[in-house]
Amino acid sequence: FFFFQAEDGIRDFCLSRGLGDVYKRQEHKERSSDFRHPSASWPVKFVIICGGGASGIGKGVTTSSIALLCKEAGYRVTVIKVDPYLNVDAGTMNPYEHGETFVLDDGGEADLDLGNYERFLDINLTKEHNITTGRVYLNVLTKERDGKYNGKTVQVVPHIIDEIINLIRNVSVIPVDGSGLCPDICFLELGGTVGDIENGPFLEALRQMDHFSPPGTCVVFFVSYVPVLGTVMEQKTKPLQHGVRELLSSGLSPDFIVCRSKEPLSHVARTKVSLFANLKHDNYVFSIPDVSTTFRVPLTLQEQDLLPLLAKKLKVEPRRAELQHWSEKVKRYEEVKFSKELQSVTIAIVGKYIGLTDAYASLVKALETAAVFHRVRLDLKWVEAEALEKENDEETILNHGASASVVLNRREAWEIVHKAHGILVPGGFGVRGIEGMIKAIHYARENRLPFFGICLGMQLSVIEFCRNVLGISDATSQEFDHLDIHPHAVVLVDKTGMITQIGGTLRLGSFTTVVKSGTLTERIYGGTEITERHRHRYEINPKFKQDLEEKGMVFAGHDKSAGLLEIIEVQDHPFFFACQSHPEFKSRFAKPSPPFIGFIAAAMKVHQVTSPPV
Repeated sequence: FFFFQAEDGIRDFCLSRGLGDVYKRQEHKERSSDFRHPSASWPVKFVIICGGGASGIGKGVTTSSIALLCKEAGYRVTVIKVDPYLNVDAGTMNPYEHGETFVLDDGGEADLDLGNYERFLDINLTKEHNITTGRVYLNVLTKERDGKYNGKTVQVVPHIIDEIINLIRNVSVIPVDGSGLCPDICFLELGGTVGDIENGPFLEALRQMDHFSPPGTCVVFFVSYVPVLGTVMEQKTKPLQHGVRELLSSGLSPDFIVCRSKEPLSHVARTKVSLFANLKHDNYVFSIPDVSTTFRVPLTLQEQDLLPLLAKKLKVEPRRAELQHWSEKVKRYEEVKFSKELQSVTIAIVGKYIGLTDAYASLVKALETAAVFHRVRLDLKWVEAEALEKENDEETILNHGASASVVLNRREAWEIVHKAHGILVPGGFGVRGIEGMIKAIHYARENRLPFFGICLGMQLSVIEFCRNVLGISDATSQEFDHLDIHPHAVVLVDKTGMITQIGGTLRLGSFTTVVKSGTLTERIYGGTEITERHRHRYEINPKFKQDLEEKGMVFAGHDKSAGLLEIIEVQDHPFFFACQSHPEFKSRFAKPSPPFIGFIAAAMKVHQVTSPPV
């Protein structure tokens, strides 16, 4: 039995089933479960997106695309990502294991899919919007240690299931669009695939939500891949059928099927899918073939009239999504990205996780949207920083576990750097590849090549300047010198900005920076106060500030509250900009990040690349 806070819901639920004694026990709070009875009034509709057959087939993009249709139709939307791994959040994961860690305004370290949601929908999610198995169990075990369960035996059913439902329902009402209003529709993406062992509790929680809710409260989408095998050239739906069978065995029935495939789904395959998924009509089967850009997927779904059918299932007023502005943006994006007539700008990214480009997912999108803003093609070149450190041209292979390996070739790496129109050094942690990044920064500064440093890229820019301009040849960061035998241009600081030997938590989330008037930074942002997201532990050592300024480094921004050094520039350089923040996390499809716009513009100007007339 399930117990809830809503007094009327509890009484009606129990008394209608002759369970008056159960109701009385609830009055004495013998159960600690605290979520509302799902049949009680709830202001949010739920759209559940799960998948089967294989992971990585586009559930995140599908979720973002359907949510965009609803948003552009006038519904207020929010999105929750459920990840079944035992990590409490994505903050401690190696980028080669899980891709980029996306940082939110409130400091949450989340799955990269939340970056997808924000870019598509232009909303600001919170750390609560990424629910993991680790977080669920941590909450339950904390309650158990605090005696919240009154001596009861704590089990997966009901306590873990109850906690999942609590989290989902509490998060679903958080305003995310700046209006302060409760969302109308909550989209919930279940990570992994149906049938995974670790997904079991989440599927059971979703089943209970669907079972106890009034009709029209929950709608289920099932996403699967439809392959074409061998020389037969026939779309095979059997993997999808097996996935649907797994979903049905969990107690959930799909209301819609989304088929990912190389080519549009054939009529024969569509009819077969609707039959074996127990759908009344093949109109509830949607095809998402491979497209030129993921931003086109909402248009693909709109062409198949998804929104009216979804509104009918959710029992809400049918509306039409106004996608004209989005369509124009997508058209321009495709014209710029694939045009052979437009000039191109070459950007070299010198990093330490280039074996998996998902480690820089937001960075790539920010560069692409900035290039589209200037109507210039982006030619991205990836440089493994360790290759720049090599003393000879012999090729070696750098292995990063089973997930990725990188071929290191010193000559090819330097050739990319020399031919680039601009160099970007992104964030990262640890000593590997540091010297290679410093060499790339030195090359950009000495040769007046547009340079953009982010987080670690800013810290290394200061170290490079200390070594080659101030003459402190062994300058380094406290992060790389645990023995404290070298001068530290980058140090640990506490929350007040004082240097400390104790490493606390990361500095996470949005912070306000005061920008110095008359600087490149002020021209980039168009103001003297900005807010960006951060994810770092170390800061620039203020003891070096005066010496650095005397030699031509400009500290163009400092943190409003603690006075920490946030942004640097170099005098008499066409574009040398480095920031402690991660501006890529706030870049949107329709609103590119200002530093990225400025960086692409500088690369174009130095190498005389021009934008065509609009």
